Amino acid sequence: MAAIGTAHAAPTRASDAFPARPVTLWVPWAAGGATDITMRLLADLAGRQLRQRVLVENRPGAGGTLAMPILQQAEPDGYTIAQLPQPVLRVPFTQKVLWDPIRDVTPIIQISGVTFGVLVQAASGFRTLDDLFAFAKARPGELSIATNGVGTTPHMVLEELFSARGMKYIHVPYKGTSEQVLAVDTGQVMVGVNSTGFAPFVDSGRLRLLATFAAKRSPRWPGVPTLKELGFPIVAMSPYGLGGPRGMSAAVVSTLHDAFRKAMFDPAFVHEIGKYDQDLNYLGPAEYGQWLREEYAKEKIAVQRMGMARAPS
Repeated sequence: MAAIGTAHAAPTRASDAFPARPVTLWVPWAAGGATDITMRLLADLAGRQLRQRVLVENRPGAGGTLAMPILQQAEPDGYTIAQLPQPVLRVPFTQKVLWDPIRDVTPIIQISGVTFGVLVQAASGFRTLDDLFAFAKARPGELSIATNGVGTTPHMVLEELFSARGMKYIHVPYKGTSEQVLAVDTGQVMVGVNSTGFAPFVDSGRLRLLATFAAKRSPRWPGVPTLKELGFPIVAMSPYGLGGPRGMSAAVVSTLHDAFRKAMFDPAFVHEIGKYDQDLNYLGPAEYGQWLREEYAKEKIAVQRMGMARAPS
């Protein structure tokens, strides 16, 4: 398995001039969601540093992993990069894929993490997690719960909360936060579990937040307990960052890192992610690469423990 987070090639004349044209940032979530909105602002701010546009393209579906085949096939010249959500470290253990998140990625920068929560309509009779468990126990297979995809962090947490306790529910995967939150708001599904793209709906009183997956209560919603407080040893923040294809030169990585680091600490970006209860969680290329390797190993253990590992091919 190739090393990650190190220089792979000596700088060339082409990389010295980098970037000579726009860079494409692939976002593996639907347009209009919280991640898409914040990534577009980050791209704009980074583009000002690079003096080239950073164009955002969306590739939603498959639990946030559809940018991986793009990185695997792209030239390592820095003009194709992608947001790397937590599922890319998990899916290779739950289903057969042709890409490897360690072998096929050059890490650039870690940016932030997200706050996940369990949501219901404001008018719902569900007021606590215990209410959900009681319903699932009394009426097996009738509780519909939406997530942002199979194998995502919300889905994994649901499996630990429900299936591991012998409770059945209907899993309804969506391609992005925006459409999933609307599904909960309009009653198409009974419950939603997602990242804090739901914040405006909670703040406006349209949705009720039953619990979050963070290590401590959110200052934004101090009355909402964490899973840990409720007796479940689960903390899930799903840190994410940016990566490029395998084999990018140190010079190109450095240029991209420096531009995106300045962009992520820009007050406009800090303010924007704050709308979704997110904080900065910076790691440079080497540190981010180390985190990816360690987290990849942890995901393998977690998938096996929960009985979700794919059968050997």
